[in-house]
Amino acid sequence: MFVRPTPETAPKPSSGGRIDRLPQYAILRFAKHKGNPARPLEAHHERQKEKYASNPDIDTAKSKYNFHIVKPEGRYYHFIQSRIEQAGCRTRKDSTRFVDTLITASPEFFKDKPPKEIQAFFQRTADFLIQRVGRENIVSAVVHMDEKTPHLHLTFVPLTKDNRLCAKEIIGNRANLTKWQDDFHAYMVEKYPDLERGESASKTGRKHIPTRLFKQAVSLSKQARAIEAALDGINPLNAGKKKEEALSMLKKWFPQMENFSGQLKKYKVTITDLLEENKKLEARGKAKMKDTMERAKLESELHNIQRLVERIPLDVLAELKRQQQHGKER
Repeated sequence: MFVRPTPETAPKPSSGGRIDRLPQYAILRFAKHKGNPARPLEAHHERQKEKYASNPDIDTAKSKYNFHIVKPEGRYYHFIQSRIEQAGCRTRKDSTRFVDTLITASPEFFKDKPPKEIQAFFQRTADFLIQRVGRENIVSAVVHMDEKTPHLHLTFVPLTKDNRLCAKEIIGNRANLTKWQDDFHAYMVEKYPDLERGESASKTGRKHIPTRLFKQAVSLSKQARAIEAALDGINPLNAGKKKEEALSMLKKWFPQMENFSGQLKKYKVTITDLLEENKKLEARGKAKMKDTMERAKLESELHNIQRLVERIPLDVLAELKRQQQHGKER
């Protein structure tokens, strides 16, 4: 989800009275898949459901404005399987069978642009990828106009020119991903000179925070609030029953929280550094882009989780650890 600037983050007049333009970025991201997610991915990309409770940003009244650059020839899975068989490739359980590419730009880029200009922009982005991965390997290329920021989902089978299924060779390692980003920016800036190249992760040392961690944080935070309510309800008259209720909830929550904490460790530096950067940007009136809101939201959820950990009564925590230890010994 991309968020439009608020009054606090909107462009500020310079000392000469001129309004400074917010930077405009071209965005390219890859997600590798092993095959099973083809059906739900197809349902999302091709808007095959009536309601999208998991994504409130989708405005189905605007879905009629979505358009294809490459229409799927049939079901995603069947096309993917057919291309792999035509190439004579052997697959393993852990083989990447298809890649989902997200291409967009910062919201400021699309502001006041008519539909024809937006269509031309995405046609050019698609051309960049088609030249590199082959038109024959494209499963679908669809532009979503029914969310907050227009974006292209281009799905392809990662077949090399000599017909090997090898996403690693096509997308490559971190250094190669940086080259992808450099080449993409160079290609797009020929037509759209205002687009800027964001600082690469290889230079900043940052890692993109996966969406799944945001979802886990939200889920854990929601459970934490329910557990806090149970803890708040403990009094001398119902201590036994309420304590057992809280213990039961904590037994499910605690292992999830420990797993989440372990995954988060490798992203902790990223969050800390970027939150600090946010403060500097806000001080200069230049807070912007998706990461600003994502980090703020994640930080809020982390505070909720940490607050619960700190307020679990010692006797409840001791009983929880005793039960966990007993479970391991059985």
